[in-house]
Amino acid sequence: MSFFVYILQCADGSYYTGHTDNLEQRLAQHQLRYFPDCYTANRLPVELKYQQAFPSREEALAAEQKIKGWSRKKKEAIMRGD
Repeated sequence: MSFFVYILQCADGSYYTGHTDNLEQRLAQHQLRYFPDCYTANRLPVELKYQQAFPSREEALAAEQKIKGWSRKKKEAIMRGD
C-alpha cells in the first residue's frame, strides 16, 4: 500500500498540504466538502498541484509536516519540480 503527500491550490490562491492512503478518494472528499471544517471547505474548487508516494504513513506524515513548514516560494518550487 502506498501513502501520499499532496498539495492543493485553493480557489483563493492559498495552498493546502495533506497526506492520505487513497489520493483519489481524498481529493473527492475535498471537492465535496466531506469535512466541512477542513481548510479547503470554504476555498473550493481545489486543484491538485503536487503528489508524492511513500511506502509508509509515517514517511508521508513526516513529509507533510516538513512541507507545511516551508515558505510559499519553496512549495511552488517543489510543484514545478525544482
